[in-house]
Amino acid sequence: MTSLSDPIARAPAAERGSDFARLTREIKEVGLLDRRRGYYFARMAINVVLLAATGLVFVLVGDSWWQMLTAALLAVVCTQFAFIGHDAGHRQIFRKHRYNDLVGQLHGGVTGISYQWWVGKHTRHHANPNHEDHDPDIEIHAIAFSREQAGDKRGLYRWITKYQAFLFFPLLLAEAVVLRLSSLRAVWRREIDRPWLEGMVQVVPLAGYLIAVFWVLSPPQAVAFIAVHQGVMGVYLGCSFAPNHKGMPIIASGQRLDHLHKQVLTSRNVTGGRWVDALLGGLNHQIEHHLFPHMPRPNLRRAQPIVEDFCARHAIPYSKAGMRAFYGEVLRHLHDAGAPLRHPAPPLAGQ
Repeated sequence: MTSLSDPIARAPAAERGSDFARLTREIKEVGLLDRRRGYYFARMAINVVLLAATGLVFVLVGDSWWQMLTAALLAVVCTQFAFIGHDAGHRQIFRKHRYNDLVGQLHGGVTGISYQWWVGKHTRHHANPNHEDHDPDIEIHAIAFSREQAGDKRGLYRWITKYQAFLFFPLLLAEAVVLRLSSLRAVWRREIDRPWLEGMVQVVPLAGYLIAVFWVLSPPQAVAFIAVHQGVMGVYLGCSFAPNHKGMPIIASGQRLDHLHKQVLTSRNVTGGRWVDALLGGLNHQIEHHLFPHMPRPNLRRAQPIVEDFCARHAIPYSKAGMRAFYGEVLRHLHDAGAPLRHPAPPLAGQ
C-alpha cells in the first residue's frame, strides 16, 4: 500500500479551491470543455457497423468452433460500446441529460450493464477515489488493496487475497458476468428508478443474444461461445477501468482533500499514442478525466500537458507510466497488500 504520510498528508484540506479554479480557467480558455458531438456520432456509427459486421460473420460462419474468434471480436466491440456508455454517464456527449441517458441506456443494453446502476456506483467512485470509506471500487470481496483490508478477509476470499497478484487477470475473466448479475439484481431489488424500463433494456437483448447463440451453434459450442465472449470482455473491461487507481495512495477515514489534490494524487495515467486512447477508451488519461469528468474523450489528450505542467508548477505529484510499467505497478501493489497473509508475523512473546 502506498504510504499516506507523503503526498496525501502534505496536501491541503478541502477548503482550498483556488488552484483548481485557475486550472479550470486555463482549460476553458482553449475550449477543452466544449462538446465534440461530431466525434461521438462518428464513433457510435463505427461501433454500430462493427456490431453488425460481427453479427453477419456469426451467421455466415455458422455451427463451427471458429466462432470462438467471433466471440472474442464481439467482446472487443461490446467493450467499445461500454466506453460510449461511460462517456454518456459523464454527460460528455450532449448538454441535455436526457440525450446522454438515452445513449447510455441503449449502450447498456448491448453490454449487459445497467446504465442507472453503474452511473450511481461510478459517481460515488469519482466523488471519493481511493477513499477507504466511500469508494465502492476498493470495496471488493475477492481483492484487498491494502494490508489492512487483507487482514480482514476470511475463508476463500482470504486464500484468493493471499495470491491475488497471480490471480488478478484470471479473476477478471468473471468481471463482465459479475457486472451483468449486479445489474439484474439492482433491477430486481428496485434499487434504480423505473426498474421496469431498465429491466426491459437488460432482459430483451439478453434473451435475443441467448436465442441466437443456441439457435446457430450446438449446445457445447454455444456454452463455449458465451464463456469466451464474457471472459474476454471481462478482461478487457477490467484492464481498462480497474487499474487506474490501484497502487496509488488510499485516503484514510477522516482525511479531507481539495478536489485538485484528491483527484491527482489517487490517479495514474497510461502513456502512449492515440492507439492507446482507442484501446482504453480515453481512460488512459485518468488524471484529466477525474479532474474534468465532463470533458469529451478526444479533448483529454490535449488537456494532459496543460494539467501536467500545472501540477509541476504547484509541486503536485503527477503519476504516469507506460503500459507495461503501469500493470507492473498494479501487480506489485496487489502482491504487497497480500504479503501479511503469505508471511504472517510471528506471535508476540507470551501470546
